Amino acid sequence: MLLLGCALLAGCRAQSEPASFPPAGRDVAPIVSDAFSTEDVRDRVGEFEAVVAAAEVKPGMSVADIGAGEGYYTVRLSPLVGIRGRVLAQDIVPEVRDRLAERVQREKLDNVAVRLGEPSDPSLPPSSLDRIFLVHMYHEVTDPYAFLWHLIGGLRQGGEVVVVDADRPVKRHGIPPARLKCELAALGLSLQRFERLPGGDSYFAAFRIAAPRPAPAAIKPCAMPE
Repeated sequence: MLLLGCALLAGCRAQSEPASFPPAGRDVAPIVSDAFSTEDVRDRVGEFEAVVAAAEVKPGMSVADIGAGEGYYTVRLSPLVGIRGRVLAQDIVPEVRDRLAERVQREKLDNVAVRLGEPSDPSLPPSSLDRIFLVHMYHEVTDPYAFLWHLIGGLRQGGEVVVVDADRPVKRHGIPPARLKCELAALGLSLQRFERLPGGDSYFAAFRIAAPRPAPAAIKPCAMPE
């Protein structure tokens, strides 16, 4: 009985140990603010309209805004997906999450849920989302392979991961498109659409699952330079 108990305990410990994911293998930009730019500036250049048009967001969709910050995308996605749609807004900073929750409540956005995530796991409901937005935040993800591995579990069949970022080095709070494509390909994601956005060096990139999600230890990290 003692040996059996030890074996069971060892099994429980093995199951509770975190999976081993490859390191980032590149710079990671620090989180410097929960706001990428002022909302008025972003509205003037038409960023949101350009992104959701390229992402083909439609009423009734379920979407996620990861690293939602002050909620620029969250509050605009809410009326776009409509009363039959859902918006999951997530951030990893509790104070930011709380402020966004207050804004959602104040603006009476009944189709929005605000959640706290973890740096390497956005904790999405499985197979539930048509679009997952990563807007000006991917370059700040400390463990991109673990983050993406957990993230894609939240996609429905035919769903897409939508990345909006800047075409510049990670140290300058961006990520070159070739590097982004390489990292997402390591998780079986394939680039579907790519567009340059108005008002600077930002771009839009949409990815779909093209291959089965590899086991964490089987992930082949991107070997190309930044």
